[in-house]
Amino acid sequence: MSSMLFSDYSSSTTARFLPFSRSRLRVDGAVFCRRLLGPLHVRPPISVSLRTTLTVHSSSSSSPVISATMGTGTSAKIIDGKAVAKIIRDEITAEVSRMKDAIGIVPGLAVILVGDRKDSATYVRNKKKACESVGINSFEVRLPEDSSEQEVLNFISGFNEDPSVHGILVQLPLPSHMDEQSILNAVSIEKDVDGFHPLNIGRLAMRGREPLFVPCTPKGCIELLHRSGIVIKGKRAVVIGRSNIVGMPAALLLQREDASISIVHSRTKNPEDITRQADIIISAVGQPNMVRENWIKPGAVIIDVGINPVQDEKCPRGYRLVGDVCYEEACKVASAVTPVPGGVGPMTIAMLLSNTLSSAKRLHNFQ
Repeated sequence: MSSMLFSDYSSSTTARFLPFSRSRLRVDGAVFCRRLLGPLHVRPPISVSLRTTLTVHSSSSSSPVISATMGTGTSAKIIDGKAVAKIIRDEITAEVSRMKDAIGIVPGLAVILVGDRKDSATYVRNKKKACESVGINSFEVRLPEDSSEQEVLNFISGFNEDPSVHGILVQLPLPSHMDEQSILNAVSIEKDVDGFHPLNIGRLAMRGREPLFVPCTPKGCIELLHRSGIVIKGKRAVVIGRSNIVGMPAALLLQREDASISIVHSRTKNPEDITRQADIIISAVGQPNMVRENWIKPGAVIIDVGINPVQDEKCPRGYRLVGDVCYEEACKVASAVTPVPGGVGPMTIAMLLSNTLSSAKRLHNFQ
């Protein structure tokens, strides 16, 4: 077999390929910090409970989340991530409203963005819109590229102590002069809605322990499987990619669901021999159309996390977005597959909102 290029895929970089606006919220290069839905107040910390809710469960399982077959010559059902995300957002909206009416508390999400990356700005803007759509308060800090690490840590400390903030997200990647691990570790584990804190990952890896939060993209993958009625227990599952953000936690989640797990990565020999044994494939490597028809077991379920630009002169932007899996070929042999775009992507922000709601419920002991 010819050599295959892999890379660790990070959901935080997804937006780099999406259209962007040149608008900025910094004024004269200074720090611009605001609460998007009102004034920002920093208050003393409060005690918290460590009970956890990993998902927002639907009160009705009858909503269709798998569409009909693609068309003539294809067999796969299409797992509609947009439809699932819409259901989840509606559930979150109802819960946010119930919580506000019952105890006067509105969940709050704080996002810290350092630098002028246009992809990161787009992603932060999408998170703001998502928060507003479900009634969650949104806080935002934008710092210039040359900010010191201590400045970022100071804002994290303030949000850690603010009881109106229930989730803190540091937008990645950070500038090269900053220690990413040190900054992410500074986020309170009770507000680590991205699920990246080492204690959350450690608990995820251990049987009998429950993380307070699960990383959003892999959590969205598992939620898609559940809400599509796909059984995980006892199945063979292969995760392609081993990043800390997607691949590794996805494998841990599948293991928790009693699947038998294999991980394919850049040093794996003959990866297609391994993937062909899988009942479920989750691919997160960021390589366009890498997984071909001969990699897929007939009847397998494909969750494609990749979002990659490929040149296409027919498109107004000059490119189109494709996944790690060759979609047209996968549809011929798989039983179900997520499209790109419109599959896993909408689930990532939906899971971020879900984690923020769960955090607010835990911090205020609201059932």
